[in-house]
Amino acid sequence: MKKVIFGITGLTLGGAERVLVDLANELSKNYDITIFTIYAGGELEKELNDKVKLKSIYDVSYKQLSKIQKLTIPLKLLFRKSKIYKKYIKGNYDVEIAFLEGPITRLFSVKNDKVNKIAWIHNDISFVFGDGFKAKLKRKIDNKSYSKYKTLIFVSKENLNNFNKTYPNIKVNKKVIYNYINKDNIIKKANMYEPNEIDLNNKNFLTVARLVSQKGINRIIEVHSKLIRQGLKHYFYVIGDGPEKEKLEKLIKENNVEDTFILLGKKENPYPYIKKIEYFCLFSKFEGYGMVLEEAKILNKNILITNTAAREAVEGYNKAIITENTEDGIYNVMKEKIEEEKQNENHKQEIDNGEKIIKEIITLIESGE
Repeated sequence: MKKVIFGITGLTLGGAERVLVDLANELSKNYDITIFTIYAGGELEKELNDKVKLKSIYDVSYKQLSKIQKLTIPLKLLFRKSKIYKKYIKGNYDVEIAFLEGPITRLFSVKNDKVNKIAWIHNDISFVFGDGFKAKLKRKIDNKSYSKYKTLIFVSKENLNNFNKTYPNIKVNKKVIYNYINKDNIIKKANMYEPNEIDLNNKNFLTVARLVSQKGINRIIEVHSKLIRQGLKHYFYVIGDGPEKEKLEKLIKENNVEDTFILLGKKENPYPYIKKIEYFCLFSKFEGYGMVLEEAKILNKNILITNTAAREAVEGYNKAIITENTEDGIYNVMKEKIEEEKQNENHKQEIDNGEKIIKEIITLIESGE
């Protein structure tokens, strides 16, 4: 039985993390699977089945680190990566898969010709690091890191195209594989409980996202506030946590929309909320693919998104609308839906390509291509 190790920063509540848990559980039927994290204590660790092994460099979560540790650990991972790799990984696995951009990809890039090395790219690499000296330095480092992998996997065609523009000299194998989702698991979780925070007497919108600049929550607040001032009553709910929480809370208060724009915080199981609301939204400034859209499709939701790489996730799904990636675009589509009569929820589309994706990943593990 082949031994496969997946690397990720931690199994916290995030899109790539959820994909990896479902993927590891499924692949453990045929392979000896280990998930290697930098930080332990992620909320999703408990969702791994008994066959999947888990090991970490640090036995605490990222949130438990001191300010000094948050500064020094990334430097240790970069400058002592060969030592860390030899201690935890080298010689133990047939296939090594870095499942997220950043530190784990740099760590897994340590040269080892005896194994099949694969890196997964979930985000739009042309945006993810921003601008400035620090971003340029990261791109230079990662140019070397990605070149050491046998195969790079992208979760969307647009991600692959933008990667090639950013790193035109990297000539390794490249392939697009859409994110794997366990459909039955989503449906089961969606029926676990009935959330009581959702107001069904008005139009309601929901997004599930980390509270970071990329997700554009600040501009949603501005749009929501404008619509409320115009007398267009509705509720907007946000599931998630992140570094911009305090800034967003302040913006909500400044706009006097505390009663209608509601930060629900992080939820280990967001699916009952997605099931209950009328419109699921992903109004990001940029996206890798938007795995949460696949989950919303499984639950037969009306979907509203901005024009990012996430549009690939809703191709062929007739209950989705793609709007211009601006505040005006968000405003126009929300206004239209608030003024519209209630949607008929009876029509359903069957969304399930999980088996096909698993076959693609098994081929990748066996051959590296």
